[in-house]
Amino acid sequence: MKAVVQDRYGSPDVLELRDVDQPVPGDDEVLVRVRAAGLNAYDWHLMRGDPYVARLALGPRAPRARIRGRDFAGEVAAAGRNVRDLRPGDEVFGEVDGTFAEYVCVPDAWVERKPAALTFEQAATLPLAGNTALRGLRDLAGAAAGAAGADQRRLRRGRHVRRADRQGARRGGDRRVQHAQRRTGPLAGRGPRRRLHAGGLHARRTAVRRRPRPRGRPRDLRPPARPHAHRDARPRQRGQRGQFLGAPVLILQGVVLSPFVRQRLRPLIGPAPSKAVLAELRELADSGKLAPVIDRTYPLAEAPEAIRYLEEEHARGKVVVTV
Repeated sequence: MKAVVQDRYGSPDVLELRDVDQPVPGDDEVLVRVRAAGLNAYDWHLMRGDPYVARLALGPRAPRARIRGRDFAGEVAAAGRNVRDLRPGDEVFGEVDGTFAEYVCVPDAWVERKPAALTFEQAATLPLAGNTALRGLRDLAGAAAGAAGADQRRLRRGRHVRRADRQGARRGGDRRVQHAQRRTGPLAGRGPRRRLHAGGLHARRTAVRRRPRPRGRPRDLRPPARPHAHRDARPRQRGQRGQFLGAPVLILQGVVLSPFVRQRLRPLIGPAPSKAVLAELRELADSGKLAPVIDRTYPLAEAPEAIRYLEEEHARGKVVVTV
């Protein structure tokens, strides 16, 4: 089968499309014929071995999992003897390492039936990001599933406002304007009670604390490795300058700082894949409450370019590789 493989850490140039052996599912696994694979910051972090300290677990010179990709949607090709609820031909989605390939083996606990309302490409955008967002909103921030009952605000830069409106954000505007108003204008002291922050390493901890109400509760997601592209006109050089500690420093800062400030700072660290969460995401998508936004799709052979595009942070939605 064809797969996108890497033998060392580095830029997207280290990724190669090769012929590899097709995997064989174990007793508790399903073999999935991949139709689409969604991209995440996770993919280029792992590709680059960034932050460097993560290489202690991932592999010193190259990731032990050599095939890139994490999210997927496709069809069950075979099922292990202990798998009860999935059969060949079932359309499924989930997350596991190695999805930039024609076939991938997935533990039964990490795969679920695909939302009927979504295409393979749309379904492939949901697993990792959806799991992180749902766990953060519901389990840490205390909002109902899908943010039902929560005030979904658009706090994006001007070029994203119209898209946020179409996705159902009811109030808000350009975040630069609102942040200024919250400091000195009519919105001063009236920030959200809880804030789920998905900012990168450029976001200072003090800036995150200012945004909720004085006794609100910020929630930090897994941060990207470096600033947005608009802050540096040389994206390739940025990517080559990796972080030694990266996200762990921000997580530690939040844990240490939380007892000494009025807000509660709680990090959300890599929630594991879950069949139950995938089922919730399917229900939200099929009910129309969750609508993925795809910026671009690339064929499998162009997966390195897809990661390059995502890493330079020009994407205005999810990037997907079709197989």
